[in-house]
Amino acid sequence: MTAPIHPKFEHRLTSKTMTARRAGLLIATVTVMVTIAAGVLMWALDHEEFPNIGLGLWWAVQTVTTVGYGDVAPRNEIGRVIATLVMLTGIGFLTVVTASITAVFVESARRRFYADTERAEQDRHSEILERLDRIESRLPEP
Repeated sequence: MTAPIHPKFEHRLTSKTMTARRAGLLIATVTVMVTIAAGVLMWALDHEEFPNIGLGLWWAVQTVTTVGYGDVAPRNEIGRVIATLVMLTGIGFLTVVTASITAVFVESARRRFYADTERAEQDRHSEILERLDRIESRLPEP
């Protein structure tokens, strides 16, 4: 069973075509929300390891970015589950950003290729029409 999605949020997700940019913005928003929530949760659930909210947020940022300095780390199971979710979110974010950048390069190359192909076809058609005109000009009038 999945959690219900707020109707306005669902409408925003489904009303427009998903582009690389929209996907990037969506995953970035989710990543920021997960990072902040994880930092607050770690502080709330493990005051011993994360005595203030700043340290919890610091840990979440270094975890989501896959840096992981190791200066603070969760020691209990729920903290490790949260850490796993933060790591997966960070990996997903990096994947989507990489895919978005790649999509921009591929689309740019595709447009250039088709523009060059179309230009070459137009040149070829013009050449054929000129040849036909020359042939017709040499034919005797009926």
